[in-house]
Amino acid sequence: MNQEYGQEEGPGGSEAEAEATRRDAGEAESSRASRGWWDRNADEYQTEHGAFLGDDRFVWGPEGLDEADAGLLGPAGSLKGLDVLEIGAGAAQCSRWLAAQGARPVALDLSHRQLQHALRIGGDVPLVEADAGALPFRDGSFDLACSAYGAVPFVADPVRVFREVHRVLRPGGRWVFSVTHPIRWAFPDEPGPEGLSVSASYFDRTPYVEQDERGRAVYVEHHRTIGDRVRDVVAGGFRLIDLVEPEWPAWNSQEWGGWSPLRGNLIPGTAIFVCERGDG
Repeated sequence: MNQEYGQEEGPGGSEAEAEATRRDAGEAESSRASRGWWDRNADEYQTEHGAFLGDDRFVWGPEGLDEADAGLLGPAGSLKGLDVLEIGAGAAQCSRWLAAQGARPVALDLSHRQLQHALRIGGDVPLVEADAGALPFRDGSFDLACSAYGAVPFVADPVRVFREVHRVLRPGGRWVFSVTHPIRWAFPDEPGPEGLSVSASYFDRTPYVEQDERGRAVYVEHHRTIGDRVRDVVAGGFRLIDLVEPEWPAWNSQEWGGWSPLRGNLIPGTAIFVCERGDG
């Protein structure tokens, strides 16, 4: 699953030299910031979270929901022979799991350094460095597309991404993506009790930005409400067939940024949108 597990440390916890603020950030600035941030932080991310993610495990979020158990892309046995695009693939852990099921995955990421980690781990999964808003594939190239915290939280125009995914999918193709649950934006991104009190408006869509001393964004994350996400899915040409909010499992004792057993047992941390390409 992607590194782009949303914020590495979430709103309020990233690079020490950066100033955290809320301000507008457009497509070009957001893309540039994401590429730079993940290139700089890929090594630390894989060192810190690699054991949890595994080399060939498909995890949808910090709760630890496995695709092997959830079957959101379809039963594992049905994946054999399917062409699958993973967007925001990071080190391609999810794509390796897909390949082990007999699928033909392609792992795409904006970050060159993340893809170098994919090469380090190894495997035969094709790797592509590209922006999710301009997918370098022909129309109807894939049967499925997926993204575990990849790309969607970091783009200023998610509908553009969804339309690109729609374009490269074959009729009836499924598109499944996970993001930080929108309700989390109303709470401080802290794993302890301080993260359980509302501190901001859920309806404030102003992006979270970390910027350097010259005011240049070095990290950008965009907030959308649940309703916004549903409307974006439809505007992108998809039907929403399920919305999954994973519960925190008893076995998972880890903290990951603002995710923790304490918060996870009280409020959702991840939202997974299961969509199918609409064709009239």
